[in-house]
Order: sequence, then C-alpha cells, then structure tokens
Amino acid sequence: MSGALITLTVKGLTYSERPTGAYALLLESEVDKRRLPIVIGAFEAQAIAIALDKMSTPPRPMTHDLFAQALNAHGAQLERVVVHALVDGVFYAQLHFSEGIVLDARPSDAVALAVRLDCPIYATDEVMVQAGLEAEQGPAPKRTKAPRTQSSAAGSPANPPKEDPALARATRDELEAMLDHALLQEDYELAARIRDELSQRG
Repeated sequence: MSGALITLTVKGLTYSERPTGAYALLLESEVDKRRLPIVIGAFEAQAIAIALDKMSTPPRPMTHDLFAQALNAHGAQLERVVVHALVDGVFYAQLHFSEGIVLDARPSDAVALAVRLDCPIYATDEVMVQAGLEAEQGPAPKRTKAPRTQSSAAGSPANPPKEDPALARATRDELEAMLDHALLQEDYELAARIRDELSQRG
C-alpha cells in the first residue's frame, strides 16, 4: 500500500429499495468532503448502525462486538483501518494493529470494528480518485436505523451486485447525467453502481 491517506468519517447509511435490498455505507473526507459510497449487506449495515447508535445495545454481543472484546482482552490495539484498493468494483480494506500486524478485511467489517474501538478510518488517495464522489449541496443523508434482519445480503464486497443491463446499455453521457441525478437525489447505492460502470469503461 502506498500513497497519501485520506481521513474519513462515517456520514451515514442509505437503503436501496431495489431488488438487491442493499445498503450504501457513506464515508466522507474530512478535508474536501468527497464522499465514498460502498455497497454493503444488511447484516453489516446493522452492525455499523448499532455501533453508531450508542443507546442501542443488543442483549447478546454481535460478531463484531465479540471480536472487539477479544482484541481488548488480549491487549491488541487497532490503530487504524484503511480502504486501500478497488478492483473490479470491489473494495478492499486492511486492519493495522500497533504491533505492526496487518490483516485483510472487508470494508464493512473494518468500519464496524473502527466505530466500536474509536479508531480512525482512512482511504488511500488512489481509491478516492477512483471512487470518490464530489460533495453535493443540500441536506446531509440521515443515518438509517439498524435493519432488523440477521441474514447477510447480496451487495457486500464479498458478493458485489449483479451487472445492471440498463447501465450497460447507456452511453457515457447518459451515465454521467444519471450520476448527477442520483447524487442530487442522494441515492448513493445507485451512484456507486454508475460510478463502477464508468470506471470499467476506462
């Protein structure tokens, strides 16, 4: 991993009512307010939403809670998480520990741990150039309530959404117009898919 690191904050979670039933995790640069939408599944969205809502504590620890407790019990300090690569529309992240240990992780899992352990979130400058969306004027997206489902959904980095035929048929100009409209409507899940289609075309 090389290049400058951009500090990110969790801006919110948005839900798509499309057949994928996916969520978009919205990360925002603290410097220039560029936004990085990452499509994740319902289970991962629930884990992040619960951690963001400090008043909502499950009666039994979820997987990410248990992992965080295990790290604390063994004195392992998570220093930062980094979204370091985007390959074929799939994001990759790493967990960096104080002992110099680096573990690969899905961005959704990395962020779920970061918000529990109060450690910073970063993306490489390369990822932000590839996938960052310019900030739009208007109200900030609201954080969704934690979804009730306990099952993992398609749309996570491990299971990226299927190709959208409508996007595949659109011209570049049409895609750019659709992207502008999606951002205006704060539909970040659709914006992420349009962005990936544009990136694949080079």
